Amino acid sequence: MSRARPYLRPAEPLWWAHPPYLAYTLREATGLAVAGYAVVLLAGLIGLASGESAYAAWLNFLKSPWSLALHLLFLTGMIAHVWTWFQIMPKTMPRLVIGRRVLPQRWITAAGLAVAMASLIIVLLVAVWTQP
Repeated sequence: MSRARPYLRPAEPLWWAHPPYLAYTLREATGLAVAGYAVVLLAGLIGLASGESAYAAWLNFLKSPWSLALHLLFLTGMIAHVWTWFQIMPKTMPRLVIGRRVLPQRWITAAGLAVAMASLIIVLLVAVWTQP
């Protein structure tokens, strides 16, 4: 009796280069900017816990041109990540029905952006208010 072999569909080596897959791959790659910035902040926290000289070294690194370029890259990636998040959010949510009327996706996106802007304003007000 012969052994059964499962069918393996042939896959192209550059499957991710097709436009829908490329868009998805780039969207997911922007998450690396979020993770990278988390590593920078974690390094600062470790430097703070390690002592004054380690923290001062981290602050000096933040003032370097390489750090500024890295932060610009992180900022670009995070803006792209947030933008695609707001595009995807209404598509993945269950339909919102208010009074037998389905809420359009653009309203959901607008509400999310309004909450983000209100949060930003509150953070800025708190930052200004707590300045010595």
